Amino acid sequence: MRKQKGFSLIELLIVVAIILIIAAIAIPNLLRARIAANESSAVAAIRTLNTAQISYNSTYPTVGYASTMGALAGTSCAPPTSAGACLIDTALAAGTKSGYSFTLSGTTGTPVSTYQVAADPIAPNQSGVRYFCSFADGVLRSGTASLSTCDATVQPLN
Repeated sequence: MRKQKGFSLIELLIVVAIILIIAAIAIPNLLRARIAANESSAVAAIRTLNTAQISYNSTYPTVGYASTMGALAGTSCAPPTSAGACLIDTALAAGTKSGYSFTLSGTTGTPVSTYQVAADPIAPNQSGVRYFCSFADGVLRSGTASLSTCDATVQPLN
């Protein structure tokens, strides 16, 4: 009999089983890391929106805070105007970024004296597990359920 070169079926099955075990351990960790990255991006985006609102209010005091995220963005920035201040990127102004949906609401008064920004995960438990919000005081707040109103009663983010 001639000796054949190569792996036996049993050896190949053992290798495949080991790879599957490693994948079963690694994939949940990868998903948790992606959720953490999306949440960090949402927090940074809300901080950016707060900073942009403060800059907008300082630049256009007769208007107050911006009523839409489009007013904070803009496509023609030569020169910036109150309708397009070019303070945030167009992806954030569109309302969706890194698995989160952003809304700007609660703009009232003339000039606009208050606003509310909220970030909700697009696919809860997949793109993020926490909900974030902030209003004119600039404090970032979070919750485990959708935050319909953002006020001082909502727990600040640590």
